[in-house]
Amino acid sequence: MEESKGVPESNVQEVGGFEGRRKPGFGAKVKAHLKKWWWLHLIFFIASTLIIVLCLVYVAFPKISQDGVNDSTLEIQSLTFSDPTPNSFRLQQDALLTNHNNYHPRLDAFNASLSVGGSEEKPYAYVELPAVHATETATTHVDQKVQITDVDAFADYTTQLLTKESVDLVVKDGPHERHVDISIARHTPLLSLTRFSGLNGLAGFNVTSFTIKLTPDPDGTNMEGTVYIPNPSVMTIAMGNVTFNNYVDNEFIGISSLSDLVLKPGNNTVPMKSAVNQTFVIEKVVGTYKDGMLPVDIVGNSSVYDGQHLEYFEKALSSNRQHIILNVGAALAAAGAGGLIG
Repeated sequence: MEESKGVPESNVQEVGGFEGRRKPGFGAKVKAHLKKWWWLHLIFFIASTLIIVLCLVYVAFPKISQDGVNDSTLEIQSLTFSDPTPNSFRLQQDALLTNHNNYHPRLDAFNASLSVGGSEEKPYAYVELPAVHATETATTHVDQKVQITDVDAFADYTTQLLTKESVDLVVKDGPHERHVDISIARHTPLLSLTRFSGLNGLAGFNVTSFTIKLTPDPDGTNMEGTVYIPNPSVMTIAMGNVTFNNYVDNEFIGISSLSDLVLKPGNNTVPMKSAVNQTFVIEKVVGTYKDGMLPVDIVGNSSVYDGQHLEYFEKALSSNRQHIILNVGAALAAAGAGGLIG
């Protein structure tokens, strides 16, 4: 019997074992990973996108907007306070906005707080500012009834208006949603500071002419004259019936009144009525001021509009003292009382 032939052992290979498989490449591994973990990558992508968008909306765009405001100037061309009440007034304002920045934001109308420079946290009122496209130059107009939210803060503002050469007005956009340019919601307030001329303490105030009545009118008036009040600002201010206390050597001598006072930009000439202690005045002229030139200090007392006291104007007026010299000797002589003073 023939012996069977076998296959040489060295030519035998294992088929179907682990060593016979090809290892997957990098691409296949990535594909398998994404197939298994696609949802995790999607969440990461959405979160990253949100972070970038929110940073743009709440950080970058507000900063660009505020930088645009900082590079702009607001020139108040006219400012009118009229129809005042103890808690409100009518505001009419025309302003010129000049933008020195390449960024020209388009701002929607928004509610803004008004305050005095240095007291930004104490707004005295809120106004609705109109929409404006802050190009190289733009004009804005406001005409509305304004409610005073803080009478004391408004009194501080009017005091600065009356007594200072210039006043800083802070306009601040409140923290609420509004739109800037391409409908980008913004919650960060914009702040703008504007400096404009005040009344400078009514420097130049004077009684340009007056007459003395030896027999007073039924209302007690025994002196009438004309008052000159300069207004170097762009403001028109309706103050109503205004009274002033008059003093000679710190002694009260009487009251002067200006009816329906409206201070307009430029020079104001206003009729004045006074009720003074003539006996005291004549004694001063005879005894101390023999040349007839009487020094008088004038301090604001009251401001009444439509029967209501305006405390914010009264505080401002009482803080401002005027000093004038009146030629009482000549006025007494013209009234036929020259003999009383020799």
